[in-house]
Amino acid sequence: MEYNFMTKEGFDKLMEEISRLEAEERPKIQQQIAEARDKGDLSENAEYDAAREAQGMLEARISQLKTTAAQARIIDETKIDTNKVQLLTKVKVKNLTDKSITVYTIVPDNESNFKEKKISVNAPIAQGLIGKKKGDIAEIEVPIGKLRLEILEISM
Repeated sequence: MEYNFMTKEGFDKLMEEISRLEAEERPKIQQQIAEARDKGDLSENAEYDAAREAQGMLEARISQLKTTAAQARIIDETKIDTNKVQLLTKVKVKNLTDKSITVYTIVPDNESNFKEKKISVNAPIAQGLIGKKKGDIAEIEVPIGKLRLEILEISM
């Protein structure tokens, strides 16, 4: 069985999404199907076909989310060592080329959000930082070239 590692926050968001889809979206689509059915002949009813297609897509999405939830393994944040960069740590880095400072949080794939500086554990930057300690310099190949990042701080 494949596991989906996630934070408690990520798992809670996943469960909220499942509940919202089941409680709000499913009834809306069922209502659209009922309204389209009331219009008569279903063989040439585009509204009915569109509603049925939307229902199929919604049910597939709910099924996918439920599978993800069933395979979820919540990471115990209390057992994370902040002496080195790893999953769920925040790492403050200094770009040695332009001297900019950025704080990244290393998260599971399904929780990444670059706008929030939450980067996937499988992203090149995260892969280059994992295992490094405060003061280390990571040289990371990215599409625009080589990044040289000095690790300034590691925290939760």
